[in-house]
Amino acid sequence: MEKPLYPSYYMRITQGYNTGTHLNSFAIDEAGKDQNISKLRAPFTGIIKKIYTQDANEVWLESESPVEYPDGTIDYMTIMFAHSNDVSDLFVGKKISQGENFYSEGTKGNTTGNHCHIECGQGKFYNTGWYKNKNGTYSINNGKRPEECLWVDNKVTIIDNNNYTFKKLNTIEEKSNQSVELSNENPTQTSSEKSTKIVEKTSTENPQLIFTCEKSDLYGIYLKKGQKLYLK
Repeated sequence: MEKPLYPSYYMRITQGYNTGTHLNSFAIDEAGKDQNISKLRAPFTGIIKKIYTQDANEVWLESESPVEYPDGTIDYMTIMFAHSNDVSDLFVGKKISQGENFYSEGTKGNTTGNHCHIECGQGKFYNTGWYKNKNGTYSINNGKRPEECLWVDNKVTIIDNNNYTFKKLNTIEEKSNQSVELSNENPTQTSSEKSTKIVEKTSTENPQLIFTCEKSDLYGIYLKKGQKLYLK
């Protein structure tokens, strides 16, 4: 089961929810690494349900199947992006894979400076996909705080999180619910003689090989607290 990922590789939230033009909504403005146009990835594998080009090139993406929210909720999710300058390569019904770059920042609509307006909603897309809130602007149906919907993996560099706390995801380990280990077949070998295998396993009895060392050399692997290491 997929965990929805924060869509920008650089988190720089320039406007949070329920403030300014985002009153009575859980919308955020994500401005990326700098003032240039940055790409955004799909937080989950989903289907484009609606594209609205008459305003800010809004695009609604609905998860293909239920996803796991940071609080443990299992449900569908719909996310809306706005302000891309060009969505000509997108169409309703198009399937987007998790992690695929498919949208970008821009200035289409009522905005200044390149950024992306993002709103998350719990559940499937329905009706028009949004409603007019008390502030007179349109918000996604069943809006939910972004930090309650999106995980931050190790591909995201946090520049400004606007004081929001996002739950972190160890992409390799948690996404597959597996652990990474090194196995040691001959502990008497020196480090230069050892050939290293990295395996991702579902159980200790049936490991799955994902990498074999081709020659003696220096290798590195990023490990998290609690992981176990073996050399083989």
